[in-house]
Amino acid sequence: MQIQAIQQSISELEVDAAVVGIYEGGVLPEVAQQLDQVTGGGLQALLEANEVEGKLGDTAVWLSPPSVATTHLLIVGLGPQEEVSPPTAFRAAAIAAKQLAGKSRARVAFCLDASWSAAVVESAVCGSLVGCVGQDLYRNEKNLHPPEEVLWHTEETVAVEQGQVIAESVNLTRRLVNEPADVIYPETFAEIATQEAADSGFEIEVWDEDRLREEKCGSLLGVARGSDRPARLLVMRHRGSESKHPELALVGKGVTFDSGGLSLKPSEGMKAMKCDMAGAATVLGTMRGIARLQMPHHVLGVVGLVENMVSGNSYKLGDVLQARNGKTIEVLNTDAEGRLVLADALDVARDDEPAKMINLATLTGACVVALGTDVVGLMTNDQAWCDRIAETAASCGERAWQLPMFPEFAEQIRSKVADIKNIGEGRWGGAITAGKFLEEFVGDTTWTHMDIAGPAFQEKEKPEMDAGGSGVMVRTLLELVRTGC
Repeated sequence: MQIQAIQQSISELEVDAAVVGIYEGGVLPEVAQQLDQVTGGGLQALLEANEVEGKLGDTAVWLSPPSVATTHLLIVGLGPQEEVSPPTAFRAAAIAAKQLAGKSRARVAFCLDASWSAAVVESAVCGSLVGCVGQDLYRNEKNLHPPEEVLWHTEETVAVEQGQVIAESVNLTRRLVNEPADVIYPETFAEIATQEAADSGFEIEVWDEDRLREEKCGSLLGVARGSDRPARLLVMRHRGSESKHPELALVGKGVTFDSGGLSLKPSEGMKAMKCDMAGAATVLGTMRGIARLQMPHHVLGVVGLVENMVSGNSYKLGDVLQARNGKTIEVLNTDAEGRLVLADALDVARDDEPAKMINLATLTGACVVALGTDVVGLMTNDQAWCDRIAETAASCGERAWQLPMFPEFAEQIRSKVADIKNIGEGRWGGAITAGKFLEEFVGDTTWTHMDIAGPAFQEKEKPEMDAGGSGVMVRTLLELVRTGC
């Protein structure tokens, strides 16, 4: 897909469709005023007839407007003018893009508001390129058709370029999550990541099973035992500064398919488990964006990749695994496997002594019960760091909410036969006991755990995005790094 900034008059645009924005209350940006003039007051007539109102995300189609080269105009509401922000711009552009993508179009123009700041333009461009991409990877007749060329009416050319990079990084994460498990498994994920590293300019090291055994990653390897697919661990690095130690380490759970192991999931609970590697996909998408945007920071990315399958070699209830940091773990549920993978991945990241650390994982159904399907759960050992992450997420329009990490929850994971066990006591507070388990492997490093189980994979489509992988938190992480980690 090609994208470029333009300054042409809307009346001269030779495109298959154009998107024009209006504000709530009938306030018209300059480009909409030009459209109203060349159409002899046609846009104002639509407003007076209440065909368009300007509410955020509302749309109306105007076919064959007079004195305009394009035959298809989509009017999209931008909400109140005084409330314009990167999140509202992302949503408006994504809704319009998704609607237009319902039909194949070679060339589409977005003419929303040329006075927007670079930050708002960047977010809007990102939305326009995310909204038009769907999960229909293997449909012969696609539901969504991304245009071949997208034009943006703005002078913020750098913002357009950066918005494209961010969108492509989000869409990489979404595609990896949407691919079936017979396409994305530890080895193929590693191959894709290696190619992305070469294309984007970041370093990568792939640990195979022999290296994992040498490194004593017994917790991760225990989960992998039941699968014919060998485990992998990826160490990715962007050296954007002279800092010896990473300013930030990103650690991702990459269970490329989760059957539950011997604690077998029912079919209903297993059908979307190709998405259980969304944490790893988010880290890869973020590393791609950091490198392509040439951010001046030293960032480390570590992902552990396994399948959790059933065989005669599967790890069993009652097994005791020894993690890389030496801690012993009693396994009481093989479907609480993500934390076992992260245990070793977090310890690998700690070797580099990062200043701060974030891990991402589709870790618990309990977090979805607590916060719903649109909100990321945050757990931390450093309140200021967690606050910074939450504020950055809000600035990007991604929802996150902190859960408590009271010390009493750590008592629930104490084992009588090993140092710790991989589940808490009973059904309650499962997201928090999972967070307390991970805390055992971060030492004194400033750390926040993101449980993305709810929003990482959407069962139903939204006006701004197709169902399936969402790429949640890629934009937040990129903004976090850009603003100084």
